[in-house]
Amino acid sequence: MLQPWATQGHAAAVDSTPLRANGGVWHKKHRLAGEVPHTSIDTEATWSKSGYHGWWYGWKLHLAVVVGSIWIPLAAEFTIASEADNLIAPKLLEQLPMAVRYVLGDTHYNTPELRQECTLHNRELVATRRGPYPHRDGGVEVRRIFHKLRSLAIEPFNGVFKNTFEWRGQMPVKGLKRCQLLALGAILLYQIVLLYQHQRQLPVGVGVKALLRAA
Repeated sequence: MLQPWATQGHAAAVDSTPLRANGGVWHKKHRLAGEVPHTSIDTEATWSKSGYHGWWYGWKLHLAVVVGSIWIPLAAEFTIASEADNLIAPKLLEQLPMAVRYVLGDTHYNTPELRQECTLHNRELVATRRGPYPHRDGGVEVRRIFHKLRSLAIEPFNGVFKNTFEWRGQMPVKGLKRCQLLALGAILLYQIVLLYQHQRQLPVGVGVKALLRAA
């Protein structure tokens, strides 16, 4: 209804964003010993590491977002932090609308399995290649353009989303099921707000936080 690809190619960006667990962290030595040093620790969370965020204890919110004039979350999954992005990605891909022709991801999504999954739905996976830089193959300049488009969609949306719900990167509740309900429910609520703005001819995606506070 919002026609986000009216003037741009039909692409979606995929990525995961870290959300820290509520309370303290459960260090490996204590986990292996079966010891929980403090009651604030959420024992259902796990550790993970990324090149940008470093180590964190908690969860991952996996997202597919429109690359277009409006940042619209198209699909979402919420897991423990140690779940691999490429293993969760098929769940995101199967939820995407048929209009999506390009799936943009980083190196974690560059696997034969995900390429095959995209091919089955007549889509092209464009993901960062492994190996030392600079890459010198024939497609490097095209991938650089797509990578920039991806960064201008998924990364700003993650920031806007966390700021809108004021989590500051940390879940306000404990336990996988409760965190899933809260995070995925927030994604649904964000989608509903965009639809509300569209139906009332308001600027779509502008002032979402203020609108939610007023409600």
